[in-house]
Amino acid sequence: MRDFHFPGRSPVMATNGMCATSTPLAAQVAVDILRQGGNAMDAAIAGSVLLGICEPASTGIGGDCFTLVSPAGSEEVFAYNGSGRAPAAIDAADLRARGLDAVPLFGVEAVTVPGAIDGFCALSEKYGKLGIADSLAPVIHYAEEGIPVGPRSAFDWSQTQSNLQGHGRRHYLRDGKPLNKGDIFCAPGQAEVLRRVSAQGRDAFYTGEIAEDMVNTLRAMGGVHSMDDFASTAGNDATPIGGTYKGAELLEHPPNGQGATAILLLNILKHFDIASMDPFGVERTHIEAEAAKLAYDARDRLIADPDHTSRTAHMIAQETADKLAALIDPKRAMAAPAPLTEAVHKDTVYLSVVDKDGMAVSMIYSIFHAFGSGIASDKFGILMQNRGGGFTLKEGHPNELKGGKRPMHTIIPGMIRREGRVEMPFGVMGGHYQPNGHARVLSNMEDFGMDPQTALDSPRSFVEDGELKLERGYSDAVKRALADMGHNVVVPDMPIGGAQAIRIHKNGVLEGASDPRKDGAAIGY
Repeated sequence: MRDFHFPGRSPVMATNGMCATSTPLAAQVAVDILRQGGNAMDAAIAGSVLLGICEPASTGIGGDCFTLVSPAGSEEVFAYNGSGRAPAAIDAADLRARGLDAVPLFGVEAVTVPGAIDGFCALSEKYGKLGIADSLAPVIHYAEEGIPVGPRSAFDWSQTQSNLQGHGRRHYLRDGKPLNKGDIFCAPGQAEVLRRVSAQGRDAFYTGEIAEDMVNTLRAMGGVHSMDDFASTAGNDATPIGGTYKGAELLEHPPNGQGATAILLLNILKHFDIASMDPFGVERTHIEAEAAKLAYDARDRLIADPDHTSRTAHMIAQETADKLAALIDPKRAMAAPAPLTEAVHKDTVYLSVVDKDGMAVSMIYSIFHAFGSGIASDKFGILMQNRGGGFTLKEGHPNELKGGKRPMHTIIPGMIRREGRVEMPFGVMGGHYQPNGHARVLSNMEDFGMDPQTALDSPRSFVEDGELKLERGYSDAVKRALADMGHNVVVPDMPIGGAQAIRIHKNGVLEGASDPRKDGAAIGY
């Protein structure tokens, strides 16, 4: 229980249904769908698509989605991959011939075909109750009427508006300037797109005028995208991968997502008595940072389009973690593994929903970097993701850029199961940080007995690009001691990630947690 003398956020308790996400309006719309008789999937789609209007720097219909779902009356968990592919005509060899050693993050070469709309339509058909039109109806309303910009969204807008280019500046800036807190953001072009998807399904997006708008915009900038690339877009069912940490089973989406990294990281941490350490002290922070260096190095070598790699079982095997754990010096920081050219993004939205019948949905949805590629389609203002920045140009690498391939993805939904019972859909936004975030949240709960809200509130650390980033919640003494161990300690300008979770108690009570680093809330009824 938190100390009520101090500022903080109590968990939200309910019994009939709940949504936790990064904007209160999106959580409220999801709960409204539940009240109307929809199930958790109907609500998750509504809330997620609305987040693209509430937080356009973080996500939108020009992006991708990944989902874990546990149907009502079942403890099974299923995965769905709603990520798109590189255009058929692109090839790493052509970029290398131009003298490039990485995919230009804000170039048209980084734009992969958006998979989210196809994914939402397929998930609605497979798991939903009401239909895609009912899920999109409130989003159409708010896209047309407008939404006040929230504090965190305004901060992100001001910090990253320089990523916008061409038509993106016309659709997402006002008189050439970012929107501020309280400004009303409208997206009438997206409202029309969603109206057509409601009436005609996914084909309205991937064929005809809407697809032509995207393809023509990209080709005018030198892209090799075609109408066939869009028309052939299709998501797929997948089988979750899993690992255990103490009493909990962590389920993750398989590659091309990076969920295996979280499982490997936790398998390494099993070699250390984390529970005996100060949760925000020197020892835990050091061990976690060293384990993360090793786990992320494995990620960069092994994770790719599942049609082009078969190393997942090796990555999540305990034997692999055993060998890596032996490399950690408890008293000294190792040199950072040599970074590869794969880019890692900073912006994503995440949403958890549980309904009264027990269906649990863990959904994550992104356009990669802030405002994606910065490229928006001319007529409808669809921001295109730059997910192709997740490819490498290294010849022969399983994640090498090739036409028709899916890139390594950083976005990962999570689900915890205990003694065979689904206990908590959860996710941690923050691009590169996400696997570390999954491991940190689970360790906070299992090693230190934190409830979900406390686990999300707690200060975070993360080793990235040769720096050990510590949020301001860490003491100066801890920072000095870590620096003395060889870590390059910095305090980042922005908080590390953001998270949402809903714990399902055995008596049916839902306990929602929402990260204070975002504008969001857990809302139940």
